[in-house]
Amino acid sequence: MSALPTVEDLKAQIEASLPGAAVTVIPNGSPSAQHSLLLDHEHARAVALFLRDHPDLRLDFCSLVTGVDWLDTETTEKIKVKKMVAGPDGSEIEQEVEETRKMKVPGYLEAIYHLFSMEKKHGPVILRLRTANRTDQTHVPSLTPVWRSCEFQEREAFDLYGIVFDGHPDLRRILMWEGFQDFPMRKDYVPPADDSLAPLPFASLQRASTKEARP
Repeated sequence: MSALPTVEDLKAQIEASLPGAAVTVIPNGSPSAQHSLLLDHEHARAVALFLRDHPDLRLDFCSLVTGVDWLDTETTEKIKVKKMVAGPDGSEIEQEVEETRKMKVPGYLEAIYHLFSMEKKHGPVILRLRTANRTDQTHVPSLTPVWRSCEFQEREAFDLYGIVFDGHPDLRRILMWEGFQDFPMRKDYVPPADDSLAPLPFASLQRASTKEARP
């Protein structure tokens, strides 16, 4: 079993080999300490090919693709602003005061890939791809052209989270039926009433076969 470079070393190797690639180390503070690499969309597929084909890495197997939904958050910060305030004699004077302002940070979706090397017997290396938001900009590049094992798993992330994988060879629902609205694994998902759900194809066939079987 060969030693796998740290994520910091992998980041340095990628950026040296692929000028312009933006790679960010995302630390993991849990006992597993499985830190990950966040990739920019433009170079994501080139980075994937580098990790797969580099003779010392040979990360030739993607074992897992999963999605994560990060909701909008609110942050507060204290800033100093100049305001006109009443002075001791009743006149208005300009004074610097401290204010607390709240800011909304848009949420996003993530696709996370766990990579191993069957040849070198090392791993995992964890990659992340983020969407711009979780409403109308939910695209990331598909890595199925690099690792074929991503195909069904990216479809699952598309189906349950709404992540659109650009360049996927067959991106369509895999668990929910075509025409189903919303994405069941999102944190703010609200299940529809039972009577508003479209019947599943196999349920329709089952009812039809039951009628035919009656005397």
